[in-house]
Amino acid sequence: MSYNNQFTAETQLKVSPFFERTSKLNESQEWRRWSGYLAATNYELTHENEYFAIRTKAALLDITPLYKYIIEGPEAQRFLDRLVTRNIYICKVGQVMYTPWCDEYGKVIDDGTVQRLSEHKFRITSAEPNLEWLQYNATGMDLTISDDSVTTAALALQGPNSRVILNTTANDSLDSLKFFWMMDTKFGDIPVSISRTGYTGDLGFEIWLDPKDALSVWDLLLEKGNPYGITPTGLQALDIARIEAGLILLDVDYISSRHAIIEARKSSPYELGLGWAVKMQKKDFIGKQALQREVAGGSEWEFMGIEIQWSELENHYRNVGLAPRLPSTAWRTSTPLYYNQEQVGYATSGAWSPILKRYIALAHIKSPFAKEGTVLDFELKVEHYRKLTPAQIVKTPFFDPERKRSCPK
Repeated sequence: MSYNNQFTAETQLKVSPFFERTSKLNESQEWRRWSGYLAATNYELTHENEYFAIRTKAALLDITPLYKYIIEGPEAQRFLDRLVTRNIYICKVGQVMYTPWCDEYGKVIDDGTVQRLSEHKFRITSAEPNLEWLQYNATGMDLTISDDSVTTAALALQGPNSRVILNTTANDSLDSLKFFWMMDTKFGDIPVSISRTGYTGDLGFEIWLDPKDALSVWDLLLEKGNPYGITPTGLQALDIARIEAGLILLDVDYISSRHAIIEARKSSPYELGLGWAVKMQKKDFIGKQALQREVAGGSEWEFMGIEIQWSELENHYRNVGLAPRLPSTAWRTSTPLYYNQEQVGYATSGAWSPILKRYIALAHIKSPFAKEGTVLDFELKVEHYRKLTPAQIVKTPFFDPERKRSCPK
């Protein structure tokens, strides 16, 4: 692994504890802003090799910019159970739960994971700052809330070879670590926590560690992972993978109710395909009454996958004498969807899936039209002219391999 590249620009953005390595590996020197951090867009000049590392080998991603909070104390469980839509009372020590959380009107503020670290200690991750929201709702409760965003560094190791790499690195076997569970172990004498979680929809793990050990852990993983094709990977490849997995992204597929300036921009969990994560049997949680009314009356929108049909798309380009054009990277632009010339929804993000060989997108569709198999018209531009091409509604995830959930026998 070459460390010949030099990052020379000045920036007021934060850099992660891994930056000394990632900045020198980044041949493209393309960066994005992620939660106030510099994050690699891609390490090579294009993202293709990094994408295929996720799907066929192993991809190493710096996910330190995630916001992380520790909730600890006798009432930590009761507090979190009231805050989020999942049932935290059934979350066991060592278990991880994905969950959204809502405002009092049942509209999603953010989504993330809750990790139960011990009987009275939890870590919650989120896409944007939530410390004030947590503190406001914890008023008068016997617990403490601390910002863990800087005090814990994190890596994601994703792909079919991720488990074997960790088994050669960690002091303990990960063969029995189940999907959405976590364990404490060591890399030699370096303590780490490893969760079987990720944002790629593939077999994968996330590694939580002390920032002082960041460079040692990075170097060790690259050394142990070299025979298995480990590849430092940026956000461009990750974006395609998470679309294939049908995973939503804040500020792209939905807007936090905290920031939406009009009601029409807000979404409930049911309107984001997260109804499975809403546990109405719970005694109470923020937004429950509003969501009960929504269940009784029906949701206005549904969040679905669409597959843009290739033959008609190809014809649009051929009619003007051009070869068909597909997106080389994931796109994040609102794109109208029509049924009988009436707009009935909009796609929020999409990509050509290299492994599925399909043009896919995630979309908000009005409930009366959101039936699997329905063919809508997807708007695109060909030589400056707006065209409509068929797109079929399909279930998500588009890509859902058995290895994501299974353990070795």
